[in-house]
Amino acid sequence: MDLVKEIKRLKEEKNAVILAHYYQVGEIQDIADYVGDSLGLSQKAAETDADIIVFAGVHFMAETAKILNPSKTVVLPDLNAGCSLADSCPPEAFEKFTKAHPDHVVITYVNCSAEIKALSDIVCTSSNALKIVNSIPKETPIIFAPDRNLGRYIINETGRDMLLWDGSCVVHEAFSMDKLIELHKKYPDYKIIAHPESETHILNTATYIGSTSGMINYVKEHQDQKFIVATEAGILHKMQQEMPNTEMVPAPAKEDNTCACSECHFMKMNTLQKLYDCLLNESPQIEVDPKIIDRALLPIERMLELSK
Repeated sequence: MDLVKEIKRLKEEKNAVILAHYYQVGEIQDIADYVGDSLGLSQKAAETDADIIVFAGVHFMAETAKILNPSKTVVLPDLNAGCSLADSCPPEAFEKFTKAHPDHVVITYVNCSAEIKALSDIVCTSSNALKIVNSIPKETPIIFAPDRNLGRYIINETGRDMLLWDGSCVVHEAFSMDKLIELHKKYPDYKIIAHPESETHILNTATYIGSTSGMINYVKEHQDQKFIVATEAGILHKMQQEMPNTEMVPAPAKEDNTCACSECHFMKMNTLQKLYDCLLNESPQIEVDPKIIDRALLPIERMLELSK
């Protein structure tokens, strides 16, 4: 069976749209209607007129699409495609944390569960985090969750004194400083670009720090340069498609693996076969409690409004 052909057929028949994150495997990115970062995917989910949203990403992303489209069918190729960062912020513990600091505005990074978004005043992504934080009056104290590395980066950039939840992404904390130094010795003329979820010592080596879409745009604007890319290695697929003559290598991970780079196990759980199956069967579907949707929608809409 030609999976690509069958997926396209089913998509037309069912009025479905396929949204994929940059960290998905290349063949899924190639068949998607839109490939983007968390902000772009949220914006596309908010404006789609499709009846079915096939979300090729991880669970919290599909949940966000469902919150924005409660009457639509939202399916995820593999329901087990979770997120270590989202898992690092359990709702009960976070609710206690916010109640202990009732005077704080709660800003949460989109990489969190629907329950955490429902406890938030506003959501952000790595693309708009600085803008969102700067939109809060300077005298207002802020809780930022769940990513401590992104939080530290924002504090350094804005000078704001934020109370950070102690969460992190295992992929972005997997970069090895020693291996990065060795790689840079091998490629001394390569510029390091990094995602702000990376640890501070990695960010300190970077020429550019930004979201996945920001990194792609930076490389587009500097195609004559060469790059070491410190984020999940799936981003290189789109980068190399759009900038085929630009030389780039992934930043190395602490653990030895076949590509010596950092890959998100959860992102790679989705496959073309699973994408076909979930579109055919309209399952597994993402379900979110209507009460959670009502509370989580407002902070997401605030983010989208500020991101226009």
